[in-house]
Amino acid sequence: MPIRYIDQIKDLKNKRIFIRVDFNVPQDDKGTITEDTRIAGAVPTIRYAVEQGAKIVLASHLGRPKGEKNAKYTMAPAAKRLSELLGLKVKQAPDCFGPEVSGLLDAMKPGDVVMLENVRFYPGEEKNDMAFAKQLANGCEIYVNDAFAVSHRAHASVEAITKCIPTIAAGFLMRNEMTFFDKAMRNPVRPLVAILGGAKVSGKLEVLQTLVNKVDKVVIGGGMAFTFLKALGYSVGKSLVEDELILTAKRIMDKAKKRGVSFYLPVDCVVANAFEATATNFITTVQEIPEGWMALDIGPASATLFAETLRDAKTVIWNGPMGVFEMDAFARGTFSVAEAVGNCYATTIIGGGDTDAAVRKAGVDSKVSYISTGGGAFLELLEGKILPGVKALDIKMKK
Repeated sequence: MPIRYIDQIKDLKNKRIFIRVDFNVPQDDKGTITEDTRIAGAVPTIRYAVEQGAKIVLASHLGRPKGEKNAKYTMAPAAKRLSELLGLKVKQAPDCFGPEVSGLLDAMKPGDVVMLENVRFYPGEEKNDMAFAKQLANGCEIYVNDAFAVSHRAHASVEAITKCIPTIAAGFLMRNEMTFFDKAMRNPVRPLVAILGGAKVSGKLEVLQTLVNKVDKVVIGGGMAFTFLKALGYSVGKSLVEDELILTAKRIMDKAKKRGVSFYLPVDCVVANAFEATATNFITTVQEIPEGWMALDIGPASATLFAETLRDAKTVIWNGPMGVFEMDAFARGTFSVAEAVGNCYATTIIGGGDTDAAVRKAGVDSKVSYISTGGGAFLELLEGKILPGVKALDIKMKK
């Protein structure tokens, strides 16, 4: 699929550019941004457009305002933080469109940056409404998608708007995401190891079914591991299990075996008598989980086993924590795997908000080759899907 990138557009000077970014970042109760990775990730594209003398119009969503204006979800804090990162004033528009916004955009000079208000204040955004997309386009001559994390959504500012603006392109963040995905899945250096964790098999079912056809090793941790362990006949106490997917889990393991894919599950775990940070807990083998107890983390032997699987890895993909790492008592397994990933001699790619947070909390984020900004988008790429936001950038289709 031929995609044009922003640095392949010959002349940006004086052009009004609409850049879709993803500034859906966490904030505290006072509206202070607590983690700005996604904002920082878009800076290279925005800075390039500024240096080229473009007039930059930014659009993003924040939270789930459900199609209604809500001051809690204003983009103003993001505009302020971006101003600090860019070292220049980013003006906050009062809305997404309308006379006041048009006046603000018409007064822009080369190098100016304006942040539109939250696009999800309008139901037309999530409905991919063409009329809303035309209002957003508002005289823009170039559209740039630098919001990988929402590119699995066919929303107005991601998909419909590409039909309203004559020139379309992707930004540098999008290029990084697609480049590392290609390295991992389309042309990986092998052995290719996939590590999957998190709570449920159902959330990663399609990913698993795709990965067993492509990888050399699969490592399963987190709550989802106990559906597989139960499928093997183990009694797992009150650990999280999706009983309706036990047969599916068996089929996935059988498929992996037929393909010669090594399939790793925990051999021990940390169990607790309640889902609480202060619950009584101890380490046991997966064969000896007591009735009434639940596994909330992998144990030390599992962490060692999983680290060993990475010894000869050349490419590693990781999505999902190994346990309830938000609670200190059940974080060691996730942090151990994070350290193993950070120290292995391989191209390492992390995807998903929880995994990203775990890697940063473990202090090994600087050792990872690439941390994707996408959760759902990352998973859908792993499933083999073409993202609507990426498909919309196909310049052949545009013609």
